[in-house]
Amino acid sequence: MKAWIYHLLVNRVPGIRDRYLHQRQNTTARWKVLFYLLWLNVQYYLLFRRSLGRPERFPFYEEKRLYSGGSESSLSERESPEAFAAKLMAFDVISMDVFDTLLFRPFSEPADLFYLVGMELCYPDFRQIRIDAEEQARKNKQRETGTREVTFQEIWEEIERETGIPKERGMQVESSWELRCCFANPYMLRVVKALQAQGKAIVATSDMYLPSGFIQELLHQCGYGTLSNVFVSCEFGASKSDGHLYEKIRKRFGEAKSYVHVGDNRHSDLQEAQRHRMQAILYPNVHQQGNRFRPEDMSSITGSIYRGIVNAQMHNGLSSYSREYEYGFIYGGLFVTGYCQFIHDYVKAHGTEKILFLSRDGSVLMQAYRRMYPDETETTQYVYWSRLAATKLTAGYYKEAYFRRFLFHKTDQTYTVRQILESMELGHLLEPLCHTVEIEPDAELTYKNVGRIKKYFMDAWEQVLDAYQEQVDAGKAYYSQVLQGCRSAAAVDIGWAGSGAISLDHAVNRLWGLHCDITGILAGTNSCYSPEPDTGEAFLFQGKLVSYLYSQSENRDLWKFHDPAQNHNLYWELLLGAPEGSLKGFYWDRNGHCECRFKESRADAARIREIHRGILDFVQQFLEVERRLGCSIPIHGRDAYAPMLSVCSRKNKAFRKGLEGLMDEIHIA
Repeated sequence: MKAWIYHLLVNRVPGIRDRYLHQRQNTTARWKVLFYLLWLNVQYYLLFRRSLGRPERFPFYEEKRLYSGGSESSLSERESPEAFAAKLMAFDVISMDVFDTLLFRPFSEPADLFYLVGMELCYPDFRQIRIDAEEQARKNKQRETGTREVTFQEIWEEIERETGIPKERGMQVESSWELRCCFANPYMLRVVKALQAQGKAIVATSDMYLPSGFIQELLHQCGYGTLSNVFVSCEFGASKSDGHLYEKIRKRFGEAKSYVHVGDNRHSDLQEAQRHRMQAILYPNVHQQGNRFRPEDMSSITGSIYRGIVNAQMHNGLSSYSREYEYGFIYGGLFVTGYCQFIHDYVKAHGTEKILFLSRDGSVLMQAYRRMYPDETETTQYVYWSRLAATKLTAGYYKEAYFRRFLFHKTDQTYTVRQILESMELGHLLEPLCHTVEIEPDAELTYKNVGRIKKYFMDAWEQVLDAYQEQVDAGKAYYSQVLQGCRSAAAVDIGWAGSGAISLDHAVNRLWGLHCDITGILAGTNSCYSPEPDTGEAFLFQGKLVSYLYSQSENRDLWKFHDPAQNHNLYWELLLGAPEGSLKGFYWDRNGHCECRFKESRADAARIREIHRGILDFVQQFLEVERRLGCSIPIHGRDAYAPMLSVCSRKNKAFRKGLEGLMDEIHIA
């Protein structure tokens, strides 16, 4: 080890050898020098990577370690609501915490609701102002009365003094947002309904500034009906956190009765309840359970809403989901929702007449889009197109791409000449090629023979094009029907070079003369790690391609992070790829009609559908949040990528391992 460090480091920096030899009698000093050199070389290495535009890690991003021992939701798996209710039936009085137990807000932090209050009040930095005002009101109350329990009105009196916002106006706006945001915990709703059916006394108990009448209104609106009573700390000057609020409950219902309390805070809801002679059951806070896995490097409001939706779904205890479902819901749902927003905004701004969702990535995208924009169903269509089909149909013009994808991308990867020609559908040329090139049919395609094979095809180019003419004609028949009467369309795909949309535009307008302008909408472009990072740049510059997640001109940090060599492309494609086989091409059936032929379907179709089910469930829940809030929630590309940063990080190889068997093949044939 010592010799390795010496030879690797010492001789690389001028003057260090002399310093090393001078200190060689002092072991401690010598090792200090060597470790300093090790640090110096690491810095040189990182500087070199930065000079290439490739960051050593994602800047300012805390990599979260994802749970790889199974599904994340299994960490919060509970007994059924009915079984839990049966346990509570043994008690005379059942006390339940309100916020984060009976009720959820669509945020990962309760104070994030104040963003929306500030939005309506048109007041900058209102969230922090509201937090500071509440703390000041509590300090004032402590000084005056010895308790920190404040009322809603006292908080707003402090805000009015500090800001000038009329307290009546402010209280009305904040109350309205509480009513719009809060929704029932689906697990606890079933618990309460089961208890109410047996006539049990249920009380809501909360350390809260909101009055009991308002909390009762919240609970009623969320489906809980009318509870026996509501105990709120601000009205009693006593709290769960000091335990005195539990004494108020016992005094109200009588010492002889048996009591149980359910809540999410270990101190207030468990320890203090037990200390004050109540049985207590901890219901773990969904955000404490989930936030350790959630990305923080997101915009404040959209990020909080995303985390709130995911945490509530994964950790309420009602269901345990498959890993595939969670991959779709947690890591694909926000992306698909935001991508559909991006598509919608683009086509509306540019007056695009039709949206073509290209197979196979477009399948779940179109389903999500139609859920989000049902009025546009008639202008959306799922159409068949693939790199394989496009490469054959457009070979006459994109000749270089034809050879690159069929030959050079497969060189030295154990493909035989016979397999290559079968994938090109040029089996009838196998014998003459082998005779001309002097190669065996089962010889492997290598860098030594690929040039001669290409030359043969170049010399026999007319025969190659003739072999694809039927597919060209059949493809025209298919798209003539798809684009009938349409003069502009958007072709939606995952990415990355944009070749799908570009080749389709060429086929539609130059090859078939259908006169319909095609614009490509991509999730992401070729990144700086791609072998051909500039492939689509001219089209992006022109506006013929547009990208949602990142490009050279947008979200360059993502453009520098996304690495196809680390299978990043495939993990994204796994989110969208339909379980059907990829399109081989267009052909004539025996009746003279166009038919699409496909490669063999994927054997893991059920697991792929689970991913899509998770995505669509997220979309539905996101739409429900938008409906409750009464406003659109923007999802920019940087936010949409954030959940997948954790998936692709170095820390989460174990998490990714369970998904590798589902990933698509790399090559087009």
